[in-house]
Amino acid sequence: MKSKPKPDDRRNNVARIQHNISNTIENIHLADEMIEETSDDNMRRTLEEKNERREEALKGMKSEMKDEAIARENGYE
Repeated sequence: MKSKPKPDDRRNNVARIQHNISNTIENIHLADEMIEETSDDNMRRTLEEKNERREEALKGMKSEMKDEAIARENGYE
């Protein structure tokens, strides 16, 4: 017997996305501090690359949050 998939509950999506955005921004700041403090060029490069990916992820999360906010205003139709 297969279980039915859970219905899409989007009520907390904006809050969840905002939480992820906040965590990502915090990680960017922490990595920036580590970049300033390290003398290891490989570590610096790795952290810079991670931050570039985080910045790209932030763009996507902000776009998704905007879409979710619009969907919420429209009653998730």
